[in-house]
Amino acid sequence: MHVRKGDQVAVIAGNYKGSEGRVLRVIPKSNRVVVEGINMRKRHQRPSQRNPEGGIVTFEAPIAASNVLLVCPHCKAPSRVRKRHDPDGTLERLCVRCRTAIPIPEA
Repeated sequence: MHVRKGDQVAVIAGNYKGSEGRVLRVIPKSNRVVVEGINMRKRHQRPSQRNPEGGIVTFEAPIAASNVLLVCPHCKAPSRVRKRHDPDGTLERLCVRCRTAIPIPEA
């Protein structure tokens, strides 16, 4: 998948087109990502031991990974990502726009 947990991404399609956020969770099985502050949903929660008061809970719902682009930390623009293996065998992500290496975020 072209994004990882902790990446800054821009939404390029859907109701939240043009907004940015940080990836909170990646779901590779369904090719979806959860982005901070994007696709907020409300759920009516019944009181339980974990949440004794119950009430209305808001949370981020997953969106399709194809609807987000990684924001390059160098050129500050949404960009596609190219992957390249270094001579020592480590995977490196490259920004297509400015051709600089994009660091993998710390989890």
